[in-house]
Amino acid sequence: MDYKKTNAAPTTISRDIIPLMEETGNLYESVVIMSKRANQIGAEIKQELKGKLEEFATSNDNLDEVFENHEQIEISKFYEKLPKPTLIATQEFIEGKVYWRNPAQETAIED
Repeated sequence: MDYKKTNAAPTTISRDIIPLMEETGNLYESVVIMSKRANQIGAEIKQELKGKLEEFATSNDNLDEVFENHEQIEISKFYEKLPKPTLIATQEFIEGKVYWRNPAQETAIED
């Protein structure tokens, strides 16, 4: 997913919990869904950042030759400015872009 084009707020905001409950009927289930999605988003962003920063990795471990790479600094600053994964996951949940299923409920219906 392209996190650069997300509608998520860049900072934490207070939210009304009633709309979060409407999808599942249970606030705690909604929070679990959003937290699992936030973990997925965080892992994706971390993997993407690691891949971009590997381009700048050097095999030289000499501390005397440490230099600043401005491209690497700009990439790091960009990822620092992105909304937190929890905010992105919450926005996706509110917009209905998160798919989930509850296997416990599916087995109860089949019985």
